[in-house]
Amino acid sequence: MRHPGARTAALAAVAAAALLTSAACGSGFDDPAGGNTEQSGGPAALRILIGSSGDAETAAVRSAAGAWAKATGNTATVTPAQDLSQQLGQAFAGSDPPDVFYVDASRFADYASVGALEPYGDRISDSGDFYPGLRATFSHDGVFYCAPKDLATLALIVNDDLWKKAGLTGADVPTTWEQLTSAAERIKAAGITPLVVGDTHERIGAFMVQAGGWITSDDGRRATADSAANVTALQYVRGLLKDGLARFPKQLDAGWGGEAFGRGRAAMTVEGNWIRGAMRADHPGVAYTVHELPAGPAGRGTLSFTTCWGIAAKSRHKKQAISFVEEMTRAGRQMEFARAFGVMPSRRSARAAFTGEFPDDTPFVNGADHAHGPVNAPKMANVLADFDDGLQQLASTDPKTLLARLQKNTRAALGD
Repeated sequence: MRHPGARTAALAAVAAAALLTSAACGSGFDDPAGGNTEQSGGPAALRILIGSSGDAETAAVRSAAGAWAKATGNTATVTPAQDLSQQLGQAFAGSDPPDVFYVDASRFADYASVGALEPYGDRISDSGDFYPGLRATFSHDGVFYCAPKDLATLALIVNDDLWKKAGLTGADVPTTWEQLTSAAERIKAAGITPLVVGDTHERIGAFMVQAGGWITSDDGRRATADSAANVTALQYVRGLLKDGLARFPKQLDAGWGGEAFGRGRAAMTVEGNWIRGAMRADHPGVAYTVHELPAGPAGRGTLSFTTCWGIAAKSRHKKQAISFVEEMTRAGRQMEFARAFGVMPSRRSARAAFTGEFPDDTPFVNGADHAHGPVNAPKMANVLADFDDGLQQLASTDPKTLLARLQKNTRAALGD
């Protein structure tokens, strides 16, 4: 999931990517033998490194790992990373990676492109049960590499009290860009900031998808940043900003959209299902509802954020590692994780159970049907960080200028 600190983490990941790239040279990633002999028999001692969201996730994964170990006769040591990207980079550089580890979707292509990951995805039972968009997110050169552990999407979050104060009802919840503009104008007229939205591609990118655009082609091989669809999207968001219908979090003295929304500084925000935990912890008295994002010229669209269970190509315990991931991603186990730390299952077969137990999160789940994953191409961290810097100046910058720069930098990164 991409929390408020995601931008800082992404920048930190650039250094880790350098470690990973250097590790790929001469470390056997592209050599199946790789100097490591897979264990042929006996119990395995798996090492699992996770990027935990907190104590609840750590406890849940450790409990599930313990149950798997007891049932299979293996052992499983789960370690929550202090800095997952850095620790993985160092482990790969030292040719001693953990057997199983979280791989953020935004970093997947970096690892897959240098042969660091075992492409085991279709060896998981009923692998077609994972949402198609998630399978695409964790595929490289047409191969499904790793099983997505859960799912997060963006939705429109509405402050019930501010909505009513502006004279709006449930019938006014926008389902199109035109309706979003109309509702925002009425909210502004009531003296309330209508919308707060994050100033990065991880939020504004949803409008690009709704317009029918994206930064790269579906296979991640071509730059598509300067398309007419992307221009339309950024022009729309720029109009909202210039007309005072939308604000970035820092303009409202907040670190992210959820903080500004929770403090009552805007009637709407575009955020992911992680906002549930933040609202419970920091703003329990705020009443709000969740709705699917309004459709743009190309229809509905949102962004997905996810992590997969990566297995090291150099692991000596691949068979046991796959067995472990099999247990972690079965529908029943994913529902246990949903109850424990609020994630949404990545399997379609768990959808009915999840929405039945958590009906208020149905709009987030529905977003999986038209969600676009992160840029699925290696060496893009610096490019996207530069684009985010430009988006912070969107209100005063021609979108075509921003997108031309993004197109040039993306082509360079892809070797196009």
